[in-house]
Amino acid sequence: EQDLARMDESNDNIFYDSPRLVYHIDDFAVTALTQYYKENFKDGEDVLDICSSWVSHYPTEWKGGNVVGLGMNEFELSKNPQLSSYDVKDLNVDPTFPYEDASFDKVTCVVSVDYLTKPKEVFKEIGRVLRPGGVAMLSISNRCFPTKAWNLWLQTNDLEHIFIAGSFFHYSGLFEPPSCDDISPNPGKSDPMFIVKASKK
Repeated sequence: EQDLARMDESNDNIFYDSPRLVYHIDDFAVTALTQYYKENFKDGEDVLDICSSWVSHYPTEWKGGNVVGLGMNEFELSKNPQLSSYDVKDLNVDPTFPYEDASFDKVTCVVSVDYLTKPKEVFKEIGRVLRPGGVAMLSISNRCFPTKAWNLWLQTNDLEHIFIAGSFFHYSGLFEPPSCDDISPNPGKSDPMFIVKASKK
């Protein structure tokens, strides 16, 4: 419980009430992430972006099916041109997703897993809404809002973050063994970028 505690335990709706139409990783990391999605997304796939915002970093030429954003700020979500629809929800209050079982081919989460205070429940939900063989992709970097990230995240390094994220897949019992792709564009010179991913059993 202490590991998932945060410096600022006030209602997250207060913190996320003001729109932030900015990138939370640098341009090099953004480009690397978009390229990764380009190589791993197929046209027509249904994709859920959790902890979503005004940009999902999906390739502009990708033609998705049902592309849904689940996030905290309605104004930010309304500005995301790649979403077919969106829902506003605080997963730290209620970690259930408002979607049917087996309704998505991919679930993405961009540099936000460290803000989820109920990861066990959230990863169960990721597994529930993914179709068999569907893939969850967590992108991880080294930037965060330190007052809203959990203590364990702030006390650990990039490699340990990868193992922490992978353990969420493992202990949910719903996924094949997770793996990580290091797509950091300029190691040591720009923001690192790691993709921790796993396929639904």
